[in-house]
Amino acid sequence: MKSPAIALALSTLLLSACSGTIIPKGGTVSPSTPPAPTAPDVAAKPIPSTPVAPIAVSATTQATEVVNALSAGVVRGPPIAELASDARKANLALASFRTSCPGLLKRTDNSGLTQGSDWQEACDAVKTWSGDAISFFATYFDAVQVGEGKAFVTGYFEPEIAGSRTKQPGYDVAIYKRPPDLIDVDLGLFSDDLKGKSIRGKVQGTKFIPYDERAAIVDGSLAGRGLEIAWAADPVDFFFLQIQGSGRLRLPDGGVMRIGYESQNGRGYTGIGRLMKDRGLITDGSMQGIVKYLRENPEEGKNIMNENKSFVFFRELTGAGPLGAMGYPVVGEASVAVDPRYVPLGAPVWLSLDRAEPNGIWVAQDTGGAIKGANRFDSFWGAGDRARAIAGGMSARGSALIFLPKATVARLIPAQ
Repeated sequence: MKSPAIALALSTLLLSACSGTIIPKGGTVSPSTPPAPTAPDVAAKPIPSTPVAPIAVSATTQATEVVNALSAGVVRGPPIAELASDARKANLALASFRTSCPGLLKRTDNSGLTQGSDWQEACDAVKTWSGDAISFFATYFDAVQVGEGKAFVTGYFEPEIAGSRTKQPGYDVAIYKRPPDLIDVDLGLFSDDLKGKSIRGKVQGTKFIPYDERAAIVDGSLAGRGLEIAWAADPVDFFFLQIQGSGRLRLPDGGVMRIGYESQNGRGYTGIGRLMKDRGLITDGSMQGIVKYLRENPEEGKNIMNENKSFVFFRELTGAGPLGAMGYPVVGEASVAVDPRYVPLGAPVWLSLDRAEPNGIWVAQDTGGAIKGANRFDSFWGAGDRARAIAGGMSARGSALIFLPKATVARLIPAQ
């Protein structure tokens, strides 16, 4: 859903720098009377919780250069059966783990912790497991902490905004597919020192240059090339849908068109929330607070949004979804976006935070451009008003553990 490069959380990412036909509330909308922009609803009031403290780690446990989970250091956590976990959420996580197994078995794990074959026993067992979810995880996994284990969690959701498949009065914000002249360059092909790094741009004459930034695209640099797949009614709504990386367009006839991340222009992401707070424009850094200011100051708002030079290109989604970085549907209250250098994609994750809603077991099924480092997670809350309210204000801290196959943990942390 959030793409390999754009998975962006709301409340903190905005400060610092993821099906079927649905009849929208209010029924159909006349093409000549586009619906009002999405209201800047109020963030859900946090439910406080006391997190479990991370396991104390000695300085000698960690390598001098930390590039992945293995070099960050791994310590054994408590028995999974002793970890507090809501049964409903654990069941959702078990279903998501089952979905992720084919990818787990064949993916290269950039965290350095596992190999595909490590997951075979658990993936075979989950096919026919009929017991409770927590017992399954306790039977086939052990918990480990990566690095200091200090978790920071934000939230994302699948937004729904007003849109149209064709340009018409009230629908004039272009939603583009990936341009054919946008080129990905694997820098590792040119130098071993640049392995794992890539850039995007376009060819101009004999030179490779950066691709058009947001301001140029918004002003029409791609217009007339047949790249429009749909049109949004409101630029602010579309800006936030780009941050999410996928969403739903509420069509004039009452139907829904789902769109998902296809690519991005290669420009760096700038979190406008931090920018606005530093300038004294807002005091509330939540998505809702930012939207309120942008709506009340449209001209300045446009310029502020353009300071984020990143622009996302979309494709229409017709199957199950929204899809995460593994290519499988992400599930509300079950899927989290992670940095795959520190968490194997498909692995279960346990969170204990100072906010109760995200506590429990999740599955790493997505990634994000601003989700970087060990113990950094972005929780997916689904679609609808509740998901928007929780995700828009999610900012929680505490501790995190990763569930790895028992044999893997025995290899990584030999018994003393």
